[in-house]
Amino acid sequence: MSTAQSPVAGHDGFARMFAPGRLTVGAFFPLESYAGPVPTNDDQVELAQAAERAGLAALWVRDVPLLDPGFGDGGQLYDPWVWLTHIGAHTSAISLATGSVILPLRHPIHLAKSAASIDLISGNRLVLGVATGDRPVEFPAFGRPIEERGELFRESFATLRKLWGSSYAESRGAFGRWAGVDVLPKPALGTIPLLVTGSSRQTMSWIAENSDGWLAYPRLDVDTHLRVVTGWHAAVASAGAGFKPFAQSLYLDLAEDSSLPPRPIHLGFRCGADWLVNYLEVLRQAGVNHVGLNFKFSRRPVADVLAELGEHVRTHFPPHAPAAVPALD
Repeated sequence: MSTAQSPVAGHDGFARMFAPGRLTVGAFFPLESYAGPVPTNDDQVELAQAAERAGLAALWVRDVPLLDPGFGDGGQLYDPWVWLTHIGAHTSAISLATGSVILPLRHPIHLAKSAASIDLISGNRLVLGVATGDRPVEFPAFGRPIEERGELFRESFATLRKLWGSSYAESRGAFGRWAGVDVLPKPALGTIPLLVTGSSRQTMSWIAENSDGWLAYPRLDVDTHLRVVTGWHAAVASAGAGFKPFAQSLYLDLAEDSSLPPRPIHLGFRCGADWLVNYLEVLRQAGVNHVGLNFKFSRRPVADVLAELGEHVRTHFPPHAPAAVPALD
């Protein structure tokens, strides 16, 4: 595979989040702490603007079409495309990321059109995390066989690339067949950054060859996690693919005591800011390029957490300079 620079290197949202040897910080919606499956969604626009002012590189939304009480929470509740449009209109530069859109459950024509529209309207800020889905109740509701989700994922992934990068692209497969028609608008760069989430039932070599980056789950044992990061960069090097970032999520309960040592929580830590900065630096040195924080278990108001993060993020892990891709007129 060619080592030529990927076209997404010039994409503004991607460039703000990712650069070799560097780490940035983002945050997942809802930007609040809450118990149970349903957040309040209070003050989310104001908190998104506070995150941008604090120097965070990205705001992440989730794709949860159905609330399954036996599985977990409902994400930010709002449809991701409606919510991204709203947040994009109330922010100016911060990247807009999905973590993650469920490819087997969404038709690639709708997805290609929605994603390209958001990307252009926002000024080329969309970074698209994609996944196979892990909530079994959703697949029969959408008439999709869960045992085929890996194959459906690959087909949708390839179809998105084709619809964005070609005019009047033909297709025939599990999502239907069409010819002699086109999907508009097209992204400014002919593609949108695609990050594969977890394994998505694919091999590591397939992800390294076909994606623009990898969105992984945290492992609280640092040595184990660092081996995963190293394995990703080795797979990318074997694919001859140039730079492809490693991004991850992390639940955070930031204590008022900046010197508080870490205590494990679900997929993350309760800790003070001093330890957090040191931990993020360890991740950066290991090859992690972006950490998306989830505040569900925060004991402090998220506005206070964002203000404190801003003091450290701007100094140690600032967003990168924009890529200067022209916005939609």
